[in-house]
Amino acid sequence: MAADAIVRQISTEVVYVNAWMSVREDQVEWPDGTRGIYGVIDKPDFAVVIPMEDDGFHLVQEYRYPVGRRSWSFPQGTVADAPGPAEMARTELVEETGLTAGSLVALGRLDNAHGTLAQGFHAFLATDLTRGAARREPSEQDMVQRHVPRAEFEAMIGDGEITDGCSIAAYTLLLLHERTG
Repeated sequence: MAADAIVRQISTEVVYVNAWMSVREDQVEWPDGTRGIYGVIDKPDFAVVIPMEDDGFHLVQEYRYPVGRRSWSFPQGTVADAPGPAEMARTELVEETGLTAGSLVALGRLDNAHGTLAQGFHAFLATDLTRGAARREPSEQDMVQRHVPRAEFEAMIGDGEITDGCSIAAYTLLLLHERTG
Protein backbone atom coordinates (compact mmCIF):
# COMPACT_ATOMS: atom_id res chain seq x y z
CA MET A 1 0.00 0.00 0.00
CA ALA A 2 1.43 3.37 -1.00
CA ALA A 3 2.27 5.90 1.69
CA ASP A 4 -0.48 8.23 0.41
CA ALA A 5 -3.15 5.50 0.19
CA ILE A 6 -6.50 6.25 1.76
CA VAL A 7 -8.71 3.77 3.57
CA ARG A 8 -12.33 4.52 2.70
CA GLN A 9 -14.99 4.26 5.40
CA ILE A 10 -18.07 2.46 4.10
CA SER A 11 -20.08 2.52 7.33
CA THR A 12 -19.62 3.07 11.04
CA GLU A 13 -21.42 1.85 14.13
CA VAL A 14 -20.86 2.80 17.77
CA VAL A 15 -20.75 -0.52 19.61
CA TYR A 16 -19.99 0.77 23.12
CA VAL A 17 -20.13 4.11 24.89
CA ASN A 18 -19.62 5.41 28.43
CA ALA A 19 -18.77 8.76 30.00
CA TRP A 20 -15.07 8.49 29.10
CA MET A 21 -14.95 6.82 25.71
CA SER A 22 -16.76 5.25 22.79
CA VAL A 23 -15.83 2.31 20.61
CA ARG A 24 -16.88 2.13 17.01
CA GLU A 25 -16.57 -0.50 14.34
CA ASP A 26 -16.03 0.80 10.84
CA GLN A 27 -16.52 -1.16 7.63
CA VAL A 28 -13.62 -0.03 5.43
CA GLU A 29 -12.22 -0.51 1.97
CA TRP A 30 -8.49 -0.41 1.25
CA PRO A 31 -7.20 1.06 -2.04
CA ASP A 32 -7.00 -2.37 -3.70
CA GLY A 33 -10.72 -2.96 -3.07
CA THR A 34 -10.24 -5.33 -0.12
CA ARG A 35 -12.88 -4.80 2.53
CA GLY A 36 -12.66 -5.33 6.26
CA ILE A 37 -13.40 -3.85 9.66
CA TYR A 38 -11.51 -1.39 11.78
CA GLY A 39 -12.14 -0.93 15.51
CA VAL A 40 -11.53 2.58 16.81
CA ILE A 41 -11.65 3.91 20.36
CA ASP A 42 -12.61 7.59 20.56
CA LYS A 43 -11.44 9.53 23.62
CA PRO A 44 -10.84 13.23 24.20
CA ASP A 45 -7.32 14.61 24.08
CA PHE A 46 -5.49 15.06 27.38
CA ALA A 47 -2.56 16.98 28.81
CA VAL A 48 0.74 15.68 30.18
CA VAL A 49 2.54 18.13 32.46
CA ILE A 50 6.26 18.02 33.24
CA PRO A 51 6.64 19.89 36.55
CA MET A 52 10.35 20.72 36.58
CA GLU A 53 12.18 22.11 39.60
CA ASP A 54 15.77 21.91 40.89
CA ASP A 55 16.93 19.85 37.86
CA GLY A 56 14.32 17.22 38.56
CA PHE A 57 10.66 16.45 38.15
CA HIS A 58 7.57 15.98 40.28
CA LEU A 59 6.08 12.56 39.49
CA VAL A 60 2.87 10.88 40.55
CA GLN A 61 2.27 7.20 41.15
CA GLU A 62 -1.05 5.40 41.28
CA TYR A 63 -2.57 2.01 40.68
CA ARG A 64 -3.42 1.60 37.00
CA TYR A 65 -6.22 -0.92 36.65
CA PRO A 66 -5.66 -1.88 32.98
CA VAL A 67 -2.07 -3.03 33.66
CA GLY A 68 -2.74 -4.28 37.19
CA ARG A 69 0.04 -2.40 38.99
CA ARG A 70 1.20 0.94 40.35
CA SER A 71 2.88 3.18 37.82
CA TRP A 72 4.95 6.38 37.93
CA SER A 73 4.22 9.14 35.44
CA PHE A 74 4.04 12.85 34.96
CA PRO A 75 0.70 14.37 36.03
CA GLN A 76 -1.80 13.93 33.22
CA GLY A 77 -5.45 13.81 32.36
CA THR A 78 -8.36 15.45 30.65
CA VAL A 79 -10.80 18.08 31.85
CA ALA A 80 -14.14 18.03 30.04
CA ASP A 81 -14.93 21.74 30.40
CA ALA A 82 -11.40 23.14 29.95
CA PRO A 83 -11.36 25.86 27.27
CA GLY A 84 -8.06 24.58 25.87
CA PRO A 85 -5.03 22.33 26.41
CA ALA A 86 -3.11 24.83 28.57
CA GLU A 87 -6.01 25.23 30.98
CA MET A 88 -6.41 21.45 31.07
CA ALA A 89 -2.70 21.12 31.94
CA ARG A 90 -2.94 23.71 34.73
CA THR A 91 -6.02 22.01 36.19
CA GLU A 92 -4.49 18.52 36.13
CA LEU A 93 -1.26 19.78 37.72
CA VAL A 94 -3.12 21.36 40.65
CA GLU A 95 -5.52 18.43 41.05
CA GLU A 96 -2.82 15.76 41.15
CA THR A 97 0.06 17.57 42.86
CA GLY A 98 -1.21 20.81 44.37
CA LEU A 99 1.42 22.64 42.30
CA THR A 100 0.60 25.81 40.38
CA ALA A 101 2.79 26.72 37.41
CA GLY A 102 4.00 30.28 37.13
CA SER A 103 5.21 29.38 33.63
CA LEU A 104 3.67 26.83 31.29
CA VAL A 105 5.33 26.12 27.93
CA ALA A 106 3.68 24.01 25.22
CA LEU A 107 6.11 21.34 24.01
CA GLY A 108 3.90 19.74 21.37
CA ARG A 109 1.01 17.40 20.60
CA LEU A 110 1.40 13.69 19.90
CA ASP A 111 -0.94 10.85 19.03
CA ASN A 112 -1.45 8.48 21.93
CA ALA A 113 -1.88 5.13 20.14
CA HIS A 114 -2.69 5.94 16.54
CA GLY A 115 -3.35 2.35 15.49
CA THR A 116 -6.51 1.97 17.59
CA LEU A 117 -7.14 5.18 19.51
CA ALA A 118 -8.42 8.52 18.20
CA GLN A 119 -6.79 10.52 21.01
CA GLY A 120 -3.79 12.74 21.35
CA PHE A 121 -2.03 14.49 24.16
CA HIS A 122 -0.54 17.91 24.64
CA ALA A 123 2.77 18.04 26.50
CA PHE A 124 3.66 21.04 28.67
CA LEU A 125 6.66 22.11 30.73
CA ALA A 126 5.61 23.66 34.06
CA THR A 127 8.14 25.77 35.99
CA ASP A 128 8.13 28.49 38.64
CA LEU A 129 6.06 26.16 40.81
CA THR A 130 4.05 27.19 43.87
CA ARG A 131 2.89 24.58 46.37
CA GLY A 132 -0.67 24.11 47.51
CA ALA A 133 -3.11 21.33 48.36
CA ALA A 134 -3.84 18.63 45.80
CA ARG A 135 -7.49 18.23 44.80
CA ARG A 136 -7.55 14.63 43.64
CA GLU A 137 -10.59 12.85 42.28
CA PRO A 138 -11.91 9.76 44.12
CA SER A 139 -10.23 7.51 41.53
CA GLU A 140 -6.88 9.10 42.48
CA GLN A 141 -7.14 8.57 46.25
CA ASP A 142 -4.15 6.17 46.25
CA MET A 143 -1.95 8.63 44.33
CA VAL A 144 1.42 9.58 45.78
CA GLN A 145 3.85 12.17 44.55
CA ARG A 146 7.55 12.75 44.82
CA HIS A 147 10.32 14.84 43.33
CA VAL A 148 13.09 12.93 41.56
CA PRO A 149 16.35 14.29 40.19
CA ARG A 150 16.68 14.11 36.40
CA ALA A 151 19.37 11.41 36.54
CA GLU A 152 17.13 9.25 38.73
CA PHE A 153 14.18 9.86 36.39
CA GLU A 154 16.23 8.62 33.43
CA ALA A 155 17.44 5.61 35.43
CA MET A 156 13.80 4.82 36.32
CA ILE A 157 12.99 4.70 32.60
CA GLY A 158 15.97 2.44 31.92
CA ASP A 159 15.08 0.15 34.84
CA GLY A 160 11.45 -0.18 33.76
CA GLU A 161 10.08 1.73 36.75
CA ILE A 162 8.58 4.33 34.43
CA THR A 163 6.73 2.64 31.60
CA ASP A 164 4.09 5.25 30.75
CA GLY A 165 4.68 5.93 27.05
CA CYS A 166 3.09 9.38 27.20
CA SER A 167 5.44 10.50 29.99
CA ILE A 168 8.47 9.18 28.12
CA ALA A 169 7.33 10.81 24.87
CA ALA A 170 6.71 14.12 26.69
CA TYR A 171 10.23 13.90 28.14
CA THR A 172 11.57 13.45 24.61
CA LEU A 173 9.75 16.63 23.58
CA LEU A 174 11.37 18.38 26.56
CA LEU A 175 14.82 17.20 25.46
CA LEU A 176 14.19 18.50 21.94
CA HIS A 177 12.93 21.81 23.38
CA GLU A 178 16.08 22.14 25.52
CA ARG A 179 18.29 21.34 22.55
CA THR A 180 16.68 23.89 20.23
CA GLY A 181 15.33 26.25 22.91
